[in-house]
Amino acid sequence: MFGQPQFAAMNAHLNSVFERQRILISAHRGSGGGSVAVNTLLGVKAAVLQGADIVEIDVTASRDGEFYCFHDGYEPELLGIDANLQTLTAEEIDRLPYLWVDRPGRPARVERLLPLLRRFKDTDVLFNVDRSWWRWPNALKALDGLYMAHQILMKCPAWETAALDRLREFSVKFPFLPICSSPEDVYRVVNDRNLNTVGVELITNTRQHPWLSPSVIEELHGLGVFVFVNTVTLTTGIPLFGGLDDELAIASSPEEAYGPILALGVDAIQTDWPAIVRGYRDAWLAGRGQGPFLSQPLLSESP
Repeated sequence: MFGQPQFAAMNAHLNSVFERQRILISAHRGSGGGSVAVNTLLGVKAAVLQGADIVEIDVTASRDGEFYCFHDGYEPELLGIDANLQTLTAEEIDRLPYLWVDRPGRPARVERLLPLLRRFKDTDVLFNVDRSWWRWPNALKALDGLYMAHQILMKCPAWETAALDRLREFSVKFPFLPICSSPEDVYRVVNDRNLNTVGVELITNTRQHPWLSPSVIEELHGLGVFVFVNTVTLTTGIPLFGGLDDELAIASSPEEAYGPILALGVDAIQTDWPAIVRGYRDAWLAGRGQGPFLSQPLLSESP
């Protein structure tokens, strides 16, 4: 069971999902593709249909304080505007269409956070709420009004001390998933009786790091937290877990990317490709190794 005993009731749903699935899959911003945009209701549904247990949602806010599901900074790419959403009013944001996805009869707009989450209340779906910590406690108050804190993991870097203080002070103890780049980060938050730390997201840009040791993962489990790693391939080229990422899984094989991660004893993987991770996870748990995936490259390297 993950989390401190005093928060057992809050964490019961999360732990029941772990009991059923053993290793959880988190879909990065949901699943976008074709006519579906990320960070939208359809993106969440698509991710769940592909096997995601957790859906990560990015949070931004309008100038007048409404919360939206959007990773600010991507406005030119996704919306065709140069302005950051934080500089616009809610009325202005509500009219913005997603490029290539919006169409007559089925508009695709930037979606408000609270209505989207409310659609999944009392379901098995868990949400990993990212990029909201500098908006605490207002964001926490808004989320508390949904009465679904047991389904929401709040994310924040372990070194963001001001945000940690806001989370400590908030009366509702949302499950907390700190981002940790060192053992010191973990010990800064784990077993803090004012934080409901249920897991730790481990990040490293090298494979010569304590995180790549099964004994360290076992030690973290001994602290009562689950281990979450991110296999998303960033366009910046910065590895999030030693280069064991989705692009490697596609270019080489799921075994090469996800095999070492599961062998460490990791409990949750965040990915842009939940169906691929689900297929490999299920095969790995069944003891079939590669399972349905080819052990050899799909493409020849020779011309």
